[in-house]
Amino acid sequence: MGPVFAVVLVFVGCCSNVVFLELLVRDFPGCGNIVTFAQFVFIALEGFIFETNFGRKKPAIPISNYVIMVTMFFTVSVINNYALNFNIAMPLHMIFRSGSLIANMILGIIILKKRYSASKYLSIALVSAGIFICTIMSAKQVNVSNEGSEDQGFYTFMHWLIGIAMLTFALLMSARMGIFQETLYKKYGKHSKEALFYNHCLPLPGFLLLSTNIYNHCVLFSQSSECRQFILGVFFRVRVSSQVSMITFFAAPTLIPGVELTVPIMWIYLLINVITQYVCIRGVFILTTECASLTVTLVVTLRKFLSLIFSIIYFQNPFTTWHWVGTAVVFVGTLLYTEVWSSVRAALRGPDAKEKKAE
Repeated sequence: MGPVFAVVLVFVGCCSNVVFLELLVRDFPGCGNIVTFAQFVFIALEGFIFETNFGRKKPAIPISNYVIMVTMFFTVSVINNYALNFNIAMPLHMIFRSGSLIANMILGIIILKKRYSASKYLSIALVSAGIFICTIMSAKQVNVSNEGSEDQGFYTFMHWLIGIAMLTFALLMSARMGIFQETLYKKYGKHSKEALFYNHCLPLPGFLLLSTNIYNHCVLFSQSSECRQFILGVFFRVRVSSQVSMITFFAAPTLIPGVELTVPIMWIYLLINVITQYVCIRGVFILTTECASLTVTLVVTLRKFLSLIFSIIYFQNPFTTWHWVGTAVVFVGTLLYTEVWSSVRAALRGPDAKEKKAE
């Protein structure tokens, strides 16, 4: 039940998170900072209560190491979300972040002196080619959409290039953080939940640097969609009969008798985004403790693919044939890297093949 439950959490949490993030970004492209801040506060508060027991539990890994990790994690999170303010479409954002395998391999070779098989290099070449195709096609769309004014088109394109540079930097920084985590876990053991708490708690003072942007978006959220508001009535109706006792939960739009509470729609989107982000992270955490790393990578990859498809269909994001080709190449390369095909063939052969191999 554990792994199945974790997979459900990952798919439901992460896919829902992408939907509500896109709903936020569509109205306010620069809202990345307030979204990141809200997610960090929620996860840090949960970890403070349930992981550190209100600060009474000492960390297994020295705080000094967490400070280094947190600096990288904070930088990656802020830059990834802030890049959406630079004409980066959500599908391209998801595809680009799928290229983490490339960054991990490059830094693994440089820093850890690792060597890989030919299939690994082939998979990285496929992922790189897929991302390159999608990026080039998106660049053409940026140019086409701004044909009216040459100066304006050039400015928009340069603005988009800054976003691509930000995503590239965040990709490399994320890979470096992964290597740093790997060395820490080898030395002190795995403490994923503890790391989750400190990665979200320690960076909170850093948001003071972004306080003006966060405050401005708080104001914008409160005035969101020209006062398009949600009448939030939440109450429980209990029906008791001889055979069934049923509790019905209403969360929209319903009135509490005598109480009328109106909340701007953007705050509703942000709240749901934060909750689904937590569900997603918890699902990944449970999965890492219950399954092999290969399974975790496969589940996360499939989740990204479904999120991408949903984003394209539901939000009608521009996606050409070449985008589909690039996306397919990225995911084939990812599956090749994780050796899914070998695992499937081994599973189909059954236990007899494993015994022969052991002999």
